[in-house]
Amino acid sequence: AWWIAVRTEDGQSYEDMVFSGFHDSLPSWASALVAPFISRNITSIAGHPLNFTVIVSALLIVVAAVVMLVRKRWWLVGQSAVFAALCFASTYLKGVLPRPFIINTVSQPANSAPSGHTMLAVVAGVLLLFAVPRGCRAWMALVGAAYALVIGLSVIAGAWHRPVDVVMSLLLTGGFALLAMAFTSGMDAPGKRASSPSVQIVGTVMITAGVLCCCYAAYIMWQIEPGLSLSASWASVGAHVSTFAMIAGVSSLVFGMLLAMRQITASPLSRAGLVGAPPAPPKKKR
Repeated sequence: AWWIAVRTEDGQSYEDMVFSGFHDSLPSWASALVAPFISRNITSIAGHPLNFTVIVSALLIVVAAVVMLVRKRWWLVGQSAVFAALCFASTYLKGVLPRPFIINTVSQPANSAPSGHTMLAVVAGVLLLFAVPRGCRAWMALVGAAYALVIGLSVIAGAWHRPVDVVMSLLLTGGFALLAMAFTSGMDAPGKRASSPSVQIVGTVMITAGVLCCCYAAYIMWQIEPGLSLSASWASVGAHVSTFAMIAGVSSLVFGMLLAMRQITASPLSRAGLVGAPPAPPKKKR
C-alpha cells in the first residue's frame, strides 16, 4: 500500500487530491464525528501538547489494563505490553520511509506513514478486545472499528496525514495483534469454554463488509485512474469517496479478523467448528 501511494505518480496525485479537499467532502454527520478530534491541542502535561485523540485513547487503554488486572490475566498483560511496544516502535518507520519528489503536491512530505494517532486509536481498541470476557468481545470489536474509522478520517480531514498513512497504521497494528494472539496461552478456564454466536455473526459481517468496502474502493480508484495523472477535478470526488470506503473497509476487516482470532485463541474449536459446545475430554476407561 505504501509503495503504490508514495512511489508512483498516480499514487501521489491521488493522495494529494484527498489531502487538499477531504474535509469539505465529508457529509455533515461525518464532519460532526471528526470535529472534536481535529482540534490540534486542547491541553498539555509537562509541556507536551495533548489533543482529544490522545486523551480518549489513553483512557481506553487504562480501562483495558484495569479489566485485565481484575480478571487476573497476567499472561495477557505481558502480551499487551509487547504488542504496544511493537506498535510504538513501528512509528519510527517515518524516518526510513521518506516521500520522494515525483510531482508537485500541496501536502507536506514531513509527516508521513504510519499515522501515530491512528495507531494509538487502534491499539486502544485492540487492548479492549483483548481484555473483555467472551460476552463483550463482539461489542468491543464494533467499538474498536468505529473508533479507528473516526480517528482515521479525522487525521485526513485535519490535514495531518494522507490515506496510506492511515491504512498502513491499521494494517501494521492489526498484524502485530494477530501475532500476539497467535502466541497466547490465556485460554478460558476448563468448564467455561464455549462458542459464541455473537462473535460468529458480528465477525462474519465485519469481515465480509470489510472485503466488500475495500473492493468498492479499489473499483472507484480504477475508474478515476485516467484522471489522476492529469489532476482532473472530476477525479477528486471519486478519490474522496474511495478513501472513505477504504478506511471503513480496512477498519472493519482488521477488527473482524481480530475478533475471530481472539475467540479462537480463547476457546477451543468444537467438532462442528465454532458452533456448539466444545468437545468433552475423553472418559477414562474403568
